[in-house]
Amino acid sequence: MSDNLNSLGFAKPPSDTRVVVAMSGGVDSSVCAALLHEQGYDVVGITLQLYDHGEAIEAKSKTCCAGQDIYDARNVAEELGFAHYVLDYESNFREAVIEDFADSYLRGQTPIPCIKCNQSVKFQDMLKAARDLGADCMATGHYIQRLIDGEGRAYLSRAHDALKDQSYFLFATTQEQLDFLRFPLGGWSKDVTREQAQRLGLLNADKPDSQDICFVPDGDYAKLVKKMRPDSVKCGKIIHVDGRVIGEHGGIIHYTIGQRKGIGIGGGVSENNDPLYVISLNAQENQVIVGPKDALACDVLLLADCNWLFDFGGDASIDIEVKFRSGMKPVAAKLCISSAGSVEIHLNSDHYGIATGQAAVCYLGDRMIGGGWIIGAR
Repeated sequence: MSDNLNSLGFAKPPSDTRVVVAMSGGVDSSVCAALLHEQGYDVVGITLQLYDHGEAIEAKSKTCCAGQDIYDARNVAEELGFAHYVLDYESNFREAVIEDFADSYLRGQTPIPCIKCNQSVKFQDMLKAARDLGADCMATGHYIQRLIDGEGRAYLSRAHDALKDQSYFLFATTQEQLDFLRFPLGGWSKDVTREQAQRLGLLNADKPDSQDICFVPDGDYAKLVKKMRPDSVKCGKIIHVDGRVIGEHGGIIHYTIGQRKGIGIGGGVSENNDPLYVISLNAQENQVIVGPKDALACDVLLLADCNWLFDFGGDASIDIEVKFRSGMKPVAAKLCISSAGSVEIHLNSDHYGIATGQAAVCYLGDRMIGGGWIIGAR
């Protein structure tokens, strides 16, 4: 970086650089805001109120963007002396994230609401708010590295701490958004963040990380779907891949691809009483298809609604690594993009339990080049 540029990449003093920080109330975003304030930047914190913690979806005050978290974000800003605003985006969040979440399960998919939230509310609505506040950029506490290539173009790379890396959840970030975004914590481990929080005297320095979907804090997503779509949850047939009807289910929302336990089938169905797995969900016929583990094997992913942060120059067939679950290690594959727009990922070996509705995120080394939504696997 040029000596004429400040740490956020602008050719002016930090005091003349306004940075809006997305503050969730957690320790990561609080440290991000506190450090930039300490460095002399003109910091403005914004927190999105995404739902009323007393409403029907039963979100609890410990979760993101409601109750205690808003209080914590506001108190950090007040303690350090920079401006902070709470913006009510409840209707946007419900439409773009919660409604889609419920409908995805009814389509037999396994959704990832955190990506949808980043894709819509956080990196569209929040970025617009930041620009309206006159910001030069917006910073978040995500663990991902924003780097600059030899041509001066920003790109995304995996975080220094592989266990905290959040690149999977940010694959839908566009180049325009990336030009405006900053991720100050991407080169740190979580231990360093905690140490900085203690040094800065932040009131939430010891606050635990959120582990659940923010609007389903008890993990019972089926209860939420039934509450939102009560007429759509219907009983149906459980069918073996060989065509036998072997049971009944209480709604396909209770099942995910690769599931083994809790299917609701007794013994004696398969040879040697081998375990059965959910192989597919037929939403149109309201059927749960089960079979042996081998029936889950696939090595080709079909993608749609892709976002790329890389110039392939037309048709492409390149060796990559890919993640199709957030917590997995990337595996070797070949990315195939046709000029007609179809996208396939050919895995180097068979994998099991790949569900539609999940994301496939692609890497060249540590560089995250984008990805898409899985619409099929074979």
